[in-house]
This record gives sequence, structure tokens and C-alpha cells, in this order.
Amino acid sequence: MVATFHNHTTFCDGKNTPREMVEYAIENGARAIGFSSHGYTPYDLRYCMKDTDSYIAEINRLKIEFKDKIEVYLGIEEDAFAPVDRSKFDYTIGSMHYIEKGGVYYPIDSSIDYNNKMRLAFDYDAIKIATQYYEKFITYIKTRKPDIIGHFDLITKFDEKAESLFLDNQEYHLLAQKYLDSLLPVDSIFEINVGAIVRGYRTKPYPYTNLLHKINKQGGKIILSIDAHSKELLTYDFTDTIKYLKDIGFSSVYTIKDGKFVKENI
Repeated sequence: MVATFHNHTTFCDGKNTPREMVEYAIENGARAIGFSSHGYTPYDLRYCMKDTDSYIAEINRLKIEFKDKIEVYLGIEEDAFAPVDRSKFDYTIGSMHYIEKGGVYYPIDSSIDYNNKMRLAFDYDAIKIATQYYEKFITYIKTRKPDIIGHFDLITKFDEKAESLFLDNQEYHLLAQKYLDSLLPVDSIFEINVGAIVRGYRTKPYPYTNLLHKINKQGGKIILSIDAHSKELLTYDFTDTIKYLKDIGFSSVYTIKDGKFVKENI
């Protein structure tokens, strides 16, 4: 373990406190750790932070306490439907966890059951779902320009466990690539998110392989992400992921060092 910046704690839907995460990271030789609790989402209170001020204060305390042992960063995972005050944070991960229809916010990734409710609301039409998802997400990214783009194609999370709507659908792949094309001029970093792999839902990280080829071809930036919700996941071995990225053609990833995003060879 060297550094990871998409991590959740008991301030939202994680299992460990920030202190436990920091201490575990130090014990396992990490250079840096960043926290990215879910920003407050008034339309769904199950997973988001309820006390953002206390979160900010705690991470800033840990920064000072452990400054001689590890770099600690205060991030936020901002949902596309709920912008936050970014001035208080070191970096922002911009994600989209919901699809809205008729004033109802359907969770995309919280469970297969919730995902099926979303699919039903769109009559199991992959193109309708994807269009609704990417139109909002792309508009958000272009407008807000988050430092990191979180799990770009999250709508495909359960495709290997539930009825496949997307990954076996060539029309979907062409649509996703079209939206990705429109986004690449934005200078945000795509996270290579292995969270669905460690939870047993996917065999490949987000974004999917064809999208990664396009990101690489057009010179897009990437950063490795665990999306850890417990301290044990901080030691995830990226060896296979790095090989996979090299096979696609990537030669570097981004990280945060001394407060700045920097490129590292892989």
C-alpha cells in the first residue's frame, strides 16, 4: 500500500473511524491516505454525512497529529445532485449515485433490489437509463469540474450479477463512448475504481475496458482507487489492475503528493 484517496468512514457508510483508518494505513506502510465521505444528500439520508463540520474537524486534527508519519488529505465525494462547498476540502471526487425520474431519486449502486427498482422505472430499457444517467453526469462534470471523476460507468455495477442490460449491449457501449468523448476535454482525472471487484460484483474495474482504451488513446488521466469502506481494504493489491492498465497502454497514474496531483510511472 502506498496511497489511496477514495475512502469512507463512520462519518458516512464506512465501518471504521478515520483514526482507525489512518493508524491501519501507517501500520501497512502507506505514504498517504485521503478521506472522501459522501456529501449530504437530502433525498437519501442512508449513506451520506449528517455532520460535515465534525468530519472536517476530525480529518484536520488527524492531519496535524500524524503529520510526521503520513500525509492525510480531506476530500469529499460530491453527488451530482447535491453540490457542496468545495473551499473546505483538499480535493473533490464527483460521482453520480442516483437517477432521477418524476421527482424520485433511484439509487444505482446500493443493492441489486434498489437497482432493479430503477430498471423497472425505465422499463428495463438500457438506452433510456444510460441516456438519463450520462446526460446528467456529463453536465455535472462539465459544470463543476471535480478533481476526480468517480466510477464513471456505475450503472453497470450489477450487470454481472443481475440481468445484463449494458455490458452485453453494443448500442450501450457506443452511447457510453460518445458521452466519454464529450467529457475528455475536461481536465478531471478518471478513477480506476476496484470497489465492485472487492465486493464481488464485477471482474473489471470502472470504467469498463472499452472506455479505458478510449481514455488512454486520447491522453486522459487516471488514478487508482479502492473505494474502501473498511480499513482492511486499504491493503488491496493493485498488481493485477496495474498489469491490466499496462496491457491497455497506460504508462502512468496520478496520485496526491505534498498537496498536489502528480503523475507516477507504473
